[in-house]
Amino acid sequence: MTIPSFGVGTFRLSGQTVIDSVHNALDVGYRAIDTAQIYGNETEVGQAIEESGIARADLFVTTKIWTDNYAKDKLIPSLLESLNKLRTDYVDLTLIHWPAPNNGVPLPEFMEALAEAKAQGLTRQIGISNFNIALTQQAIDVVGKGQIATNQIELSPYLQNRTLTAFLKEQGITVTSYMTLAYGKVLTDPVLAEIANKHRATVAQVALAWALQLGYAVIPSSTKRENLCSNLLAKELALDAEDMARIATLERNGREVSPKSLAPEWD
Repeated sequence: MTIPSFGVGTFRLSGQTVIDSVHNALDVGYRAIDTAQIYGNETEVGQAIEESGIARADLFVTTKIWTDNYAKDKLIPSLLESLNKLRTDYVDLTLIHWPAPNNGVPLPEFMEALAEAKAQGLTRQIGISNFNIALTQQAIDVVGKGQIATNQIELSPYLQNRTLTAFLKEQGITVTSYMTLAYGKVLTDPVLAEIANKHRATVAQVALAWALQLGYAVIPSSTKRENLCSNLLAKELALDAEDMARIATLERNGREVSPKSLAPEWD
């Protein structure tokens, strides 16, 4: 089992907007879709998937368990509810959305419940999101090495997280990058613009290609069909060593998302 390198995200999309986005993404060639319980759009995502007519076996669907559902008597029932909304018997990947270190549910409890969901066939793979090194190690200790498919973390040219990503690579855990465009902030970066001009590409394509070349999976979202198509072309863009070195200099610890009580102490 592997994590697809390129998927479409649905964060902050709802109603007809997310239905149209997923319709368009599937129509232009995406086969991996990322959602979450807290996004409030699993029902619409499920509708769009069903209406696409694409065989379920050809899709890779990810959802994330919200913090309210971490207790062992809540996690699997909440996942069953997600499956009902998504109109599927299983998801390909289920993540713990945030470590939420102070929410009253110990990490071993929710990781064991997540592993049980996999054992029951409700999810093909399990993983984590927004975990630092220490918490990732704790999760590995609970479910075993090789069981955590990915850690989905915020990464962009402005937040390169080299210590954590190196640790994840050592552990054989795929890195999934979200917020790769830093809420669009990287799109006006002059260095990235120069690299884009050099390759006759867009800045978004450069940022996504950077993450892909580092071995990360990416899940950009868009409400525009043309942007979904354009982003997908990042898979064909080959940055050279000079490009990658220049992007490496853009690190500025530019974190965009770190909610109180949910986030860990970042590495």
